[in-house]
Amino acid sequence: MILLDANILMYAAGAEHPHKAASVALLERVATGAVDAAADVEVLQEVLHRYRAIGRWHDGKRVYDLARTIVPTWLPVDVAVMDRARGLLEADGTLSARDALHAAVFLEVGAEALCSFDRDFDRIAGIRRIEPEDVL
Repeated sequence: MILLDANILMYAAGAEHPHKAASVALLERVATGAVDAAADVEVLQEVLHRYRAIGRWHDGKRVYDLARTIVPTWLPVDVAVMDRARGLLEADGTLSARDALHAAVFLEVGAEALCSFDRDFDRIAGIRRIEPEDVL
């Protein structure tokens, strides 16, 4: 199973961008079951937060609803995940709290890879980051 980051959803839903086509293609494969993928519920919070913050609530609702339809498995964030995220933040003073949370979910569930364009995940021990092109 690969864990999807919020940026895959947002590039797929957004304006033309070099990452858009590959993100759309990956999500199409996820939707058909050709790719075993999951996301943690924080991804949904990121979608809601981002689109609300930029005044595009209508688009945010659409991306949220599509994500809930396309991604077959949603992983919870519990206190064990939060404790692990805290440890990751303690170990790396430059890591963002959101990235630490996603990394902690990844490590807790033992995912195969984390699909994201965010290279900050590359410096976290135990995380194998891939991009959509690596799956297609």
